[in-house]
Amino acid sequence: MPSQMINQPSNQIKLTNVSLVRMKKGKKRYEIACYKNTVTSFRAGHETNLDDVLQIPNVFLNVSKGQVAPNDDLKKSFPGLTRDQIVLEILNKGEIQVGEKERGAELERVHKEVIEIVAGRLVDPKSKRVYTAGMIEKALDQLSSQGGQAGRHAGKTGDEGSKDGSKSRDRSAATAATDSGANTPKDQDGTPASKPKPLWTGVTTTRSAKSQALDAMKALIAAQPIPVARARMRLRITCPTSVLKQTVKSAPKAEGEEPERGTVKDKILSFVEQVETQDVSGEEWEVTGFVEPGSFKGLGEFISAQTKGRARAEVLDMAVTHEEK
Repeated sequence: MPSQMINQPSNQIKLTNVSLVRMKKGKKRYEIACYKNTVTSFRAGHETNLDDVLQIPNVFLNVSKGQVAPNDDLKKSFPGLTRDQIVLEILNKGEIQVGEKERGAELERVHKEVIEIVAGRLVDPKSKRVYTAGMIEKALDQLSSQGGQAGRHAGKTGDEGSKDGSKSRDRSAATAATDSGANTPKDQDGTPASKPKPLWTGVTTTRSAKSQALDAMKALIAAQPIPVARARMRLRITCPTSVLKQTVKSAPKAEGEEPERGTVKDKILSFVEQVETQDVSGEEWEVTGFVEPGSFKGLGEFISAQTKGRARAEVLDMAVTHEEK
């Protein structure tokens, strides 16, 4: 029996095991086919090779049916863009379509990465020792439950307030007429309320693990469910000895005060929390020490402005910790 040939339209391409990214333009919906677990990494900047993201660099009307988008439709929906540019537009801004199993796996991956980053950058402020990933995870779980309760409480308060909205508005109007500052939140001592502490409600797949880890660290430092502090950076700072002796003025701390005077060396050392080594070799001074991460930017700006690039700060270790042996 002669073999049978199956004829398919030339513009149909069958793809399987894909993650779809969709974008609607007018009445048309376009899709691109990507490998699973790659789109989020690409958007976060971790994956840069498009060959490892796209199953095929083309735009579809329907991936499951293999229907490639006609050029005329693309020109109307994306005027001025080439097909490759349209693929990138959809990849960067489209809606990711994933299954429940894949979504759960991606969430678990991001969660694990966030925990690892936080555990590597926070320490016990007294011992300078790192916490285990399990301890960090428990502390964040505690904050997550507190954040959820705060959100539910706020929602409940809003619902209760809406039941008597007209009375509330009347009271607000009367209050505003007599005291324009009465609506400003106040602490118990009558002073303006401080900014709310950072909340942590858990990870999401829509943001990079690094940015979420920074939020998690801020929340842990603010709430202190366990004693935590940012691990210090270890730097090597070098500067010509002739520059060290130059006098600099610091901005006055309050109006009317005289600016403080000191040398470049004094100012550099003011950024260093703990000096490890300090030495002069020939005409160059070198100091190695520990700096709080929040002070690193100020140190860099001072060196750039005051020494005109003749001094430099080299990061030896981004997060110095003491680990159990």
